[in-house]
Amino acid sequence: MRKLCLLAALVCPWASAQVFQVESHSLMRLPNTPSTLNLERLEVADYGTLLVPSNVTRLSIGELHLGREARIAIVPSQQALEMSVTQAELADGSQITSRGAPGTYTKAALPGRNLNLRFNALNAPLLSVDARGGTGAPGYVGLDGANGQAPGCTWGSAGRGADGSNGSDGQPGAAGALVRLELPRDYPSEQIKVSVDGGAGGAPGPGGKPGAGGKAKGCLVYTADGGKSGRPGADGRPGDRATLLSPAMTPVGASLLAIAI
Repeated sequence: MRKLCLLAALVCPWASAQVFQVESHSLMRLPNTPSTLNLERLEVADYGTLLVPSNVTRLSIGELHLGREARIAIVPSQQALEMSVTQAELADGSQITSRGAPGTYTKAALPGRNLNLRFNALNAPLLSVDARGGTGAPGYVGLDGANGQAPGCTWGSAGRGADGSNGSDGQPGAAGALVRLELPRDYPSEQIKVSVDGGAGGAPGPGGKPGAGGKAKGCLVYTADGGKSGRPGADGRPGDRATLLSPAMTPVGASLLAIAI
């Protein structure tokens, strides 16, 4: 039986309660193998960050201590994270973040990750949760126009520079998360700050530069007239800010539910 228990601990070391500590000014990531983690004690020192992987869907903490400007950063995922804390001590500037990822030229912005947070006992000057959506991807830059063909010194006409192409529109921002809080009944509501705004739209793509008109070169006596330059491309439109959660869910402005326990 003793050998069997030892084997179970080696195969699944996070199955039992653990003590986890993040040093000051450092970043540490929880293991991404199990979807459920039970921590007896979690301490994130001043300016430290604990990263919660996307596959973790349930996190139970006995004692939670967050130092000044300490962070619990939750990686975006389509699955909600349920986090329950028996007793929490949060210092000034500490925060739980579940922000969506910003968009790129190859990937759309991601929404904030939905959270169900329960604190049985909470001592904090401010409970700050940031679950905003990711910023939209920027628009593509327009192509520059080609330069016009150069004329001869005594014959031929100069080519007109080509117009720059228009920049593309920025992509829309992603939705904020749905946050559900369960807090002690005596915790002041004015000490709760939860951000669930939709992400800002992406920046517009700038228009392409105009092509220069063709001009004669190396002429000593006669010089043909140069061609006209093209027109610059127009800038795209900024992307739209997300205003709604995913379909069939409540508006972003109403995506916080707080319950006294």
